[in-house]
Amino acid sequence: MALAAVAKKKPENVAADRLRSLVERIERLDEERKALGNDIRDIYAEAKSAGFDVKVLRQLIRIRKQEPAEVEEQESLLDVYRRALGM
Repeated sequence: MALAAVAKKKPENVAADRLRSLVERIERLDEERKALGNDIRDIYAEAKSAGFDVKVLRQLIRIRKQEPAEVEEQESLLDVYRRALGM
Protein backbone atom coordinates (compact mmCIF):
# COMPACT_ATOMS: atom_id res chain seq x y z
CA MET A 1 0.00 0.00 0.00
CA ALA A 2 2.85 2.38 0.76
CA LEU A 3 4.28 1.74 -2.70
CA ALA A 4 0.96 2.67 -4.28
CA ALA A 5 0.97 5.94 -2.36
CA VAL A 6 4.48 6.71 -3.57
CA ALA A 7 3.55 5.79 -7.13
CA LYS A 8 0.70 8.32 -7.09
CA LYS A 9 2.97 11.16 -5.98
CA LYS A 10 4.58 13.43 -8.49
CA PRO A 11 8.31 12.88 -9.02
CA GLU A 12 9.17 16.24 -7.47
CA ASN A 13 7.20 15.29 -4.35
CA VAL A 14 9.08 12.01 -4.08
CA ALA A 15 12.38 13.89 -4.34
CA ALA A 16 11.20 16.44 -1.79
CA ASP A 17 10.17 13.64 0.60
CA ARG A 18 13.55 11.96 0.18
CA LEU A 19 15.37 15.25 0.73
CA ARG A 20 13.30 15.98 3.85
CA SER A 21 14.09 12.50 5.17
CA LEU A 22 17.82 12.99 4.61
CA VAL A 23 17.83 16.40 6.26
CA GLU A 24 15.92 15.10 9.28
CA ARG A 25 18.33 12.19 9.68
CA ILE A 26 21.32 14.55 9.53
CA GLU A 27 19.70 16.86 12.08
CA ARG A 28 19.01 13.94 14.42
CA LEU A 29 22.59 12.71 14.17
CA ASP A 30 23.90 16.23 14.74
CA GLU A 31 21.87 16.44 17.96
CA GLU A 32 23.24 13.07 19.06
CA ARG A 33 26.77 14.28 18.34
CA LYS A 34 26.22 17.39 20.46
CA ALA A 35 24.87 15.26 23.31
CA LEU A 36 27.89 12.95 23.09
CA GLY A 37 30.22 15.96 23.08
CA ASN A 38 28.58 17.22 26.25
CA ASP A 39 28.92 13.78 27.85
CA ILE A 40 32.61 13.63 26.97
CA ARG A 41 33.15 17.13 28.33
CA ASP A 42 31.50 16.05 31.59
CA ILE A 43 33.80 13.04 31.84
CA TYR A 44 36.88 15.22 31.35
CA ALA A 45 35.58 17.56 34.08
CA GLU A 46 35.10 14.54 36.34
CA ALA A 47 38.65 13.38 35.60
CA LYS A 48 40.01 16.85 36.38
CA SER A 49 38.13 17.00 39.68
CA ALA A 50 39.59 13.58 40.53
CA GLY A 51 43.09 15.06 40.07
CA PHE A 52 43.96 13.75 36.62
CA ASP A 53 45.74 15.97 34.10
CA VAL A 54 43.20 16.43 31.29
CA LYS A 55 45.83 17.40 28.72
CA VAL A 56 47.70 14.15 29.33
CA LEU A 57 44.44 12.19 29.34
CA ARG A 58 43.55 13.61 25.90
CA GLN A 59 47.01 12.65 24.63
CA LEU A 60 46.56 9.13 25.99
CA ILE A 61 43.19 8.81 24.21
CA ARG A 62 44.78 10.00 20.95
CA ILE A 63 47.61 7.45 21.30
CA ARG A 64 45.20 4.59 21.99
CA LYS A 65 43.42 5.33 18.69
CA GLN A 66 46.62 4.76 16.73
CA GLU A 67 48.06 1.49 15.49
CA PRO A 68 50.80 0.06 17.74
CA ALA A 69 53.40 0.27 14.94
CA GLU A 70 52.59 3.93 14.38
CA VAL A 71 52.94 4.68 18.10
CA GLU A 72 56.28 2.85 18.22
CA GLU A 73 57.57 4.78 15.21
CA GLN A 74 56.58 8.13 16.73
CA GLU A 75 58.18 7.24 20.07
CA SER A 76 61.40 6.21 18.30
CA LEU A 77 61.54 9.45 16.36
CA LEU A 78 60.81 11.45 19.50
CA ASP A 79 63.68 9.66 21.23
CA VAL A 80 66.03 10.39 18.32
CA TYR A 81 65.05 14.08 18.32
CA ARG A 82 65.50 14.33 22.09
CA ARG A 83 68.97 12.82 21.91
CA ALA A 84 69.86 15.16 19.05
CA LEU A 85 68.88 18.11 21.24
CA GLY A 86 70.73 16.71 24.28
CA MET A 87 67.60 16.10 26.26
